[in-house]
Amino acid sequence: MNRESLIGIFFPRRCPVCDGIVKPPGRLICPGCFGRLSPVRPPVCKKCGKEIIDAAVEYCADCIRRGRSFEYGVALLNYDETARRSMARIKYSNKREYLDFYGAALAARHEKTIRRMNADAIVPVPLHSSRRRQRGFNQAEVLARILGERLGVPVMPDLLVRDRKTQPQKDLTARERMKNLSGAIRAGKIPDGIRTVLLTDDIYTTGSTVEACTRALMKAGIGKVYFAVICITGGR
Repeated sequence: MNRESLIGIFFPRRCPVCDGIVKPPGRLICPGCFGRLSPVRPPVCKKCGKEIIDAAVEYCADCIRRGRSFEYGVALLNYDETARRSMARIKYSNKREYLDFYGAALAARHEKTIRRMNADAIVPVPLHSSRRRQRGFNQAEVLARILGERLGVPVMPDLLVRDRKTQPQKDLTARERMKNLSGAIRAGKIPDGIRTVLLTDDIYTTGSTVEACTRALMKAGIGKVYFAVICITGGR
């Protein structure tokens, strides 16, 4: 019996949707739970990747109203109640194993688009050191490493640093979110040959975090920034 089989016996994989033991063994999600997820479906905004109603309209209302420094991004799921519970368990109950499924699904769904970005590196949205110690990991970094391994792109988790502990973003307006992040994120020295970056994060809400990271990277010399997230708000 190999190592993975032994691990599966003593530490059976949990489903990212129901949190029960996945059956049959070897899968990353219960077959019956897969249909409870809400994948992002076209038409989508050509900037943030959010679902839009009319295919004739290129951008969502948020991206029309707010300037975006990033090129564009992709998302796997609509951030509904099922996704909310799953993301919360990842961050607050140490269910990082769920990211194996979400990372694999994100890579499979958007592989062609991500490859067209021609990213020189994948960079996770950073956590403040105190929050990382509290959780024990950065979910954006775990996601980045899964994508990097599957797509053959180097991961550079130290390219962005969150110097200041910010107020949780979930209860803030878009304007308050940008103010909250102002000066909190900076980029380190950019290695030679790194000109295009793919950001990773778990949830895209107003785009404030991705925008703050993009501005920091471009200020340090990065030319183009894209992003890939598990969930995005505002689906149809």
